[in-house]
Amino acid sequence: MRATELETGLPPIGMEGGSANISDKLTNLHIDINKIDEPESRPLQGGMSVSHWLGTVRSNPLLDHRTTKELPSSSEVVIIGSGLSGALAALNLLESENPPKSILMLEARELCSGATGRNAGHCKPDIWRGYIEYSKRFGSEQALKILANEKETRDALVRFVTDNNVDCEVWNGKTFDVMMDPEVVAKAARSMEAFKAAGGDASSIDVITDPKEAERVSRVKGAKAVYAWDASTLHPWKLVAYIIERCLKLGLNLQTLTPVSSVTESSKKDCWSIQTERGSVETSNVIHTTNAYAGSLLPELNQSIIPIPHMCNLVYPPSTHSGSKALTNSYAVIYKNGLYSVNPRNTSDGCILFGGVQPNQHQLEKYVSEDPKRKTDDSLQDFKPITESVKFLGKHGFAWDESKPEVGFGVRYDRSWSGIIGLSADEVPFVGPVPGKKGQWMSCGHNGHGMARIFTCSKGLAQLVQGSTWSQTGLPECFQVTSERIGTRSKL
Repeated sequence: MRATELETGLPPIGMEGGSANISDKLTNLHIDINKIDEPESRPLQGGMSVSHWLGTVRSNPLLDHRTTKELPSSSEVVIIGSGLSGALAALNLLESENPPKSILMLEARELCSGATGRNAGHCKPDIWRGYIEYSKRFGSEQALKILANEKETRDALVRFVTDNNVDCEVWNGKTFDVMMDPEVVAKAARSMEAFKAAGGDASSIDVITDPKEAERVSRVKGAKAVYAWDASTLHPWKLVAYIIERCLKLGLNLQTLTPVSSVTESSKKDCWSIQTERGSVETSNVIHTTNAYAGSLLPELNQSIIPIPHMCNLVYPPSTHSGSKALTNSYAVIYKNGLYSVNPRNTSDGCILFGGVQPNQHQLEKYVSEDPKRKTDDSLQDFKPITESVKFLGKHGFAWDESKPEVGFGVRYDRSWSGIIGLSADEVPFVGPVPGKKGQWMSCGHNGHGMARIFTCSKGLAQLVQGSTWSQTGLPECFQVTSERIGTRSKL
């Protein structure tokens, strides 16, 4: 049965706040992770769905760029993956005081065609909401450090884009967490109270608890409360393209359409051999920025980073929500049975992108569970249950008329696409050296939340590659790759 023929509905999925524990997610998916094999974890090579970002840059020559006709036989550093993690790792290395003599970047498909090129374009740092869950898992100190890191990451992104005048359609302003159910309101209040009691700084967060005022400010019908703080939206592919162009001028060798089949020990001392269909490359440093696909080249991670597709929907709003009446904030609209991430692109084309872990996500999970290959199949598009869920929010939340208007344009649910996110076992990324594999490094498992973490994670990873200690990176200690974290699945 095709995805678009599945029945629709709006039953609960049990994922409040946009992120459930991975054990719950895997239970819903019915995935036996001991049966995950390497080929299924690799990026789809043909027939991928076209995201809004990739669809707007089809004439850009960076898409299929190869710096040299032939693949180099060796490089001091090889970065696998050309999304934001890989691009920033390369830039931080190349602009360091002692840059590597050579850096090769290998991309299995077109430039930035993985998660960065398929998200909803939202850099929304969680600076308070996740405190309780993080503190349960890592303790209060680490929880506060995780949330502070997200604010630092967003600030670093804004500073980079502003200082370099990057043309990536950035918007900076207030993001809204719109609470739609009494249970969600109560949970948010508990999280805020616990965050402040632990010493968290809530001075930059505006809170509205009067439902009438919450509706007025958010323009979401039925809103019970609103929490607002600073966030950004942008065209992530264009940001990566700017970074890559800068890296190329500094000597980066980029090779797109070059999937890596394996990384094995070389006959040379302290070297690794990277195999591709175009030949092999010898290197002393391998940097994995493959996110959800980490397990294909690092099989020990198959139990702790799980790939799964998520959908993004592109909607052209009706005239009632366009022009001078366009939405001017980004959103997380939170029900007790799901969360919508909403990105109105009011600095560019005016379309609205919907992502998140929303109602009807369980139907996508059911669809994926029917065939293991679907875990990394980003050819999926226009998944009807998710589109129906988006229509539900449009009609009952933003209250736009679904019928043909007498004046102006009606709403158009244009299309959707899929992207593969990497769910880590403890819901924070894996950053640092790979245990037992000297010279291999990684920044993977970003849980669909990489835009709020990568700017600092990639900088920290580059520092580690060049000999810095973990404390010098400033990253939360719980992000560090350890043998214990890699074995987390057995404890769930």
